[in-house]
Amino acid sequence: MLQVGQPAPSFDMASTKDLTTLQERVKLEDYRGKWLVLFFYPLDFTFVCPTEVTAFSDRLEEFHALNAEVVAVSTDSVYSHKAWIETPREKNGVAGLKYPLASDITKEVSRNYGVLIENEGVALRGLFIIDPEGILQYQVVHSLNIGRSVDEVLRVLQALQSGGRCPANWKPGQPNI
Repeated sequence: MLQVGQPAPSFDMASTKDLTTLQERVKLEDYRGKWLVLFFYPLDFTFVCPTEVTAFSDRLEEFHALNAEVVAVSTDSVYSHKAWIETPREKNGVAGLKYPLASDITKEVSRNYGVLIENEGVALRGLFIIDPEGILQYQVVHSLNIGRSVDEVLRVLQALQSGGRCPANWKPGQPNI
């Protein structure tokens, strides 16, 4: 069972890092020395997914300012990811995406992170924050119908980076307790 405070499961997946060749993979070890926001979504070209994927992309600079990278994962192929990225936003696409989509077509990574719905072959909306040493520091799993809040992810990331105890409703800039 996946637990906060334990090493994050390793992964090595095809991705859209190089949208032309689709040959560049994403690996957990690529993110050593940085924070990683790794989130899973059910499928490309659906309803809630493009709202989440583009919301994280539109605020990617805020993650970079916190020494964090973002990678999104689904069980779709990289070819589906590419088609989705090349589709305009007004047509349910994610054109202009600024971070890679990874393909967990074998479903191994979704299973290892505990978000695979086995009988449907898709991932739940799981989000994981992994620290620069590869330790899982945060995890949350949502219903398929509920999109995540980028504000909350940024708040949690900053709380983790504060290094102290953060009371309920803590916000960046407030003291630790």
